Amino acid sequence: MNLIEDHWGSIYFTAEWAIRLAMVVAVPFRRSPEAARSWLLLLFFLPIPGLVLYLLIGRPRFPKWRRQRFAGLPRDGIAADAIAGGERAFPAEIAPDRGAIALLARNLGHLPPVGGNAVEVIADYDGFVDRLCTAIDGARHHVHLLVYIFADDAVGRRVIAALARARARDVACRVMVDAFGSRPWAKGVLSALHAAGVDAIEALPIAPLGRHGARRDLRNHRKLIVIDGASGFIGSQNIVAADFKPGVRNEELVAAVAGPVVASLQAVFLADWYLETERNLAEPALFPPAASAGHASAQLLPSGPDYPVSGSERLTVELVYAARRRVVLTTPYFIPDEGLIEALQSAVLRGVEVSLVVSLVQDQWLVGLAQRSFYADLLESGVRIFQYRDRLLHAKHVVVDDDIASIGSSNVDIRSFTLNAEANLLVYGAEQLHALEPILDRYRAGSIELTAEGWRHRPFQRKIAENVARLISPLL
Repeated sequence: MNLIEDHWGSIYFTAEWAIRLAMVVAVPFRRSPEAARSWLLLLFFLPIPGLVLYLLIGRPRFPKWRRQRFAGLPRDGIAADAIAGGERAFPAEIAPDRGAIALLARNLGHLPPVGGNAVEVIADYDGFVDRLCTAIDGARHHVHLLVYIFADDAVGRRVIAALARARARDVACRVMVDAFGSRPWAKGVLSALHAAGVDAIEALPIAPLGRHGARRDLRNHRKLIVIDGASGFIGSQNIVAADFKPGVRNEELVAAVAGPVVASLQAVFLADWYLETERNLAEPALFPPAASAGHASAQLLPSGPDYPVSGSERLTVELVYAARRRVVLTTPYFIPDEGLIEALQSAVLRGVEVSLVVSLVQDQWLVGLAQRSFYADLLESGVRIFQYRDRLLHAKHVVVDDDIASIGSSNVDIRSFTLNAEANLLVYGAEQLHALEPILDRYRAGSIELTAEGWRHRPFQRKIAENVARLISPLL
């Protein structure tokens, strides 16, 4: 004991340097350069606390049991047949120069583009809640609902009441809520749903030491709703009041869809349900025969830690490179990697008008600081940045030229790119994007456009805070 006490300082010093040297080798493995630099910086200054944190959240992947369950997902069967049948009956109409986007999305998410869809964008927060409750009231066979946040508030109770009415008509209702996103309300919401006869579960329950527990930083952030296998919703809006955070009111964007692409939404919901319960619910009634509902070609891209490649990140970068005239990125949280920054700057150099629409109102101060640290370089390179006033613009979509858009749950940050399960809907064709134009015009009219000169003159102490936050931005 005395020997250890006499040499404690040397042992501690040696241990710190052993950690530093070992992690120089371990950290860069299968990790972006930005994330590797941030982890190594933390480990260099705080080796032992940094090692503990790294062991807890350093690897953006689910535990072994979850990876095995994902690998064992039924790949053939009713869902695969329904999706393939829809593709054969309603082939997507995609311009030849957009075929690479569709192929990339297919290889990333294993779902094809299909035609014959109706896609309607909903930018009215309360209007979406009205539409959702009306759709549930019209359901005849089943309602499937997956959201990050399901609150026990006026909005949540209204949806619960609609689900209870559906159960009274003998409609099967299944609900998944993310365990962390819905944590303040989960107990009350699940209790009310169970009392109404709804089959409701938590996705990724937080129990780091439990056999099937999940980390609190790896989340199911998807917002998917399927009604009778024939229609549904996908976008950014949760089941919660717009002003659930004091002093902040959210503004969202949701796509209401009908047609063959709904089979893809259904397949993703059922896959998530299987991952949480190991119950394979695929049955013919969940996949009615594909029928045309409109003229839109659409494709679903699921992404997340279950997949070997970051789908939403690759898609976003590819969409920027595909732009010929303009690209508009709308996101509440913007922490790009070097690949996306280079894509945005290259687009400007090609003569593309690049616009970034972000929210002036912030609900996560550290993320807000970090994302503002990227503005100077982007403004200097010619990217236009619009800060939306008055509300938290929580909508997440990318519009390229006049003929392709991505609408869904994915932010433009490392969390959505790497840590969260997300879902985005690709919509192809100029005719389908007309409804987005007044929404984009309203964003610009309600924003402050930053200038490179004006941004350079922001207070020095704010620049310091932003740059410090940027150092850890890949870890946020």
